[in-house]
Amino acid sequence: MNIDIGIGTQDRRHIADGLAHLLADTYTLYLKTHNFHWNVTGPMFNALHSMFMVEYNELWLSLDEIAERIRALDEFAPGSGSQYAKLSSIPEETGVPDWKGMVAQLVSGHETCARTARDAFKRAEAGNDQPTADLATTRMQAHEKTAWMLRSLLQ
Repeated sequence: MNIDIGIGTQDRRHIADGLAHLLADTYTLYLKTHNFHWNVTGPMFNALHSMFMVEYNELWLSLDEIAERIRALDEFAPGSGSQYAKLSSIPEETGVPDWKGMVAQLVSGHETCARTARDAFKRAEAGNDQPTADLATTRMQAHEKTAWMLRSLLQ
């Protein structure tokens, strides 16, 4: 059945592509945050272990919202590690940095996600797609706030 939601096919594809990048960045940041939750050590252990758990749970829930918006646009959401590796702007961490290194990487990851969400917002705005613009705005707010909180730990 053809989709007729007031957004043309090319605009929907362009918007969904931006959301696919946001999904990949969010998933990569989720994995990194969960990894750091498991492996953090040092004098900030209790605070960071708890903080990282709150963060990875928030990221996990946001993944479904992003993927479902891609589907609402009648495109398929990427869902494999190889797809995410191609789409993500966030480097994978295979080692175990100290707690300050973890926090610095997560600041960078949240800032990257904020930029990716900002790009998705621009695509949505150009395509007259208010639901995606709203989703992108919500994600920008969450990532910018988390980056600020993490950044504050390093000052």
